[in-house]
Amino acid sequence: MDNTVRTGTELVWSALGGDPALVDRVSYTGPSGLLAARLPVMDLARATVAACSLAAVERAGLPGRVRVDDGAVATAFVSERHLRVDGRAPVSFAPLSRFWRTADGWVRTHANYPHHRAALLAALNVREESVEAVAAAIGGRGAVEVETAVYAAGGLAVALRTPGEWAAHEQGREVAARPLMTRERLDEAPPRRRGGPLRVLDLTRVLAGPVATRTLALLGADVLRIDPPANPELPDQHADTDVGKRTAALDLERPSDRRTFDGLLDSADVLVTGYRPGALDRFDLHRPGLVTARLSAWGDYGPWGGRRGFDSLVQAATGIAVTEGSAGEPGALPAQVLDHGTGYLLAAAVLRSLTEQDRDGGTRVVRLALAQTGHWLTHALPRYEPDGHLTESEGPLGRLRHALSPVAYEGGPVGWSRPPGVAGADAPAWLPRRATA
Repeated sequence: MDNTVRTGTELVWSALGGDPALVDRVSYTGPSGLLAARLPVMDLARATVAACSLAAVERAGLPGRVRVDDGAVATAFVSERHLRVDGRAPVSFAPLSRFWRTADGWVRTHANYPHHRAALLAALNVREESVEAVAAAIGGRGAVEVETAVYAAGGLAVALRTPGEWAAHEQGREVAARPLMTRERLDEAPPRRRGGPLRVLDLTRVLAGPVATRTLALLGADVLRIDPPANPELPDQHADTDVGKRTAALDLERPSDRRTFDGLLDSADVLVTGYRPGALDRFDLHRPGLVTARLSAWGDYGPWGGRRGFDSLVQAATGIAVTEGSAGEPGALPAQVLDHGTGYLLAAAVLRSLTEQDRDGGTRVVRLALAQTGHWLTHALPRYEPDGHLTESEGPLGRLRHALSPVAYEGGPVGWSRPPGVAGADAPAWLPRRATA
């Protein structure tokens, strides 16, 4: 396990610009077999948490080792499922957030928020908010047709694509051409910090951004999350991801609230944003010496650069849901891994930017996208391939590909002495015994 996991950690730490020697300080422990999937999900989870922990100990100047426990990592990556509020289990996906059969395939929708749900129903010309009504409206239309109509109405839907279809898609090509994350130094402005706890202004929504800022709060930052009064966070999401933070409501279209917000930004050290690219541009968020971390679903480039998105939609569009599916139906990763993994990457990128800023100054910007993390999961991480443990042989049944035996020792057999024959065609008799020495 260590070699595979170390490779993932090395890849992340290199993307963060960290000292390669620090990777030697990481050890891995805990039970095996968690977050099982066809894709190397657990490797991604371990690597992102390891890199975040490395960035934290580097920033704090601590000399000790980093221990990554699989049990803790796997539990944290499904934190929303373990949440209980006075014994009540959380609401996960709303009834209209799911896969739907279309005339030519499948489409995935996300309708947890009321305004997204209203946009979905409007795009489909459905008056009744029911699974049956939406299924009937979608069933006779093409998947891409639904995707286009729902996005045009301000909702969220993506057609299910195979890995090959995503690779051929213009947005897929744009994602594949870029690194896991981008890190920029815009100028030589001095850092904004004046002592005391790190001040982090949190303008993020479900789920990656809040995971990142939750982690920064754990590490001692004063995290203040701002949401619009008319569109608060879902209660269970708030309970899970806003631990350690303070939260406030400001309407940035209201002059008095805008002045309050500008004052907060003027005295912030870090700004983390998680809204779709371009949505906050009109508020002029640039400040010299600020560290800004920008998160998006699809990246801030390409034909989908201005689109909203969530983990489940990215899985569907990029071929992950096909890879994890079976019997012709789409599947899903065992956790919202793109969200959680990107969250820890985002926190690590902020910490590394602060460390580099302390040394070299400069206004810093880091950019991450769920689709970039998905590409990393499917293409960059070491993935178990069975080919080295398979063999082919000719026989009465034709050319067979089959697994080699795991029973192996020095001087032992390397394979079976005969292929399988036609069932029942052998004589009911023992073979002659060979003479033995």
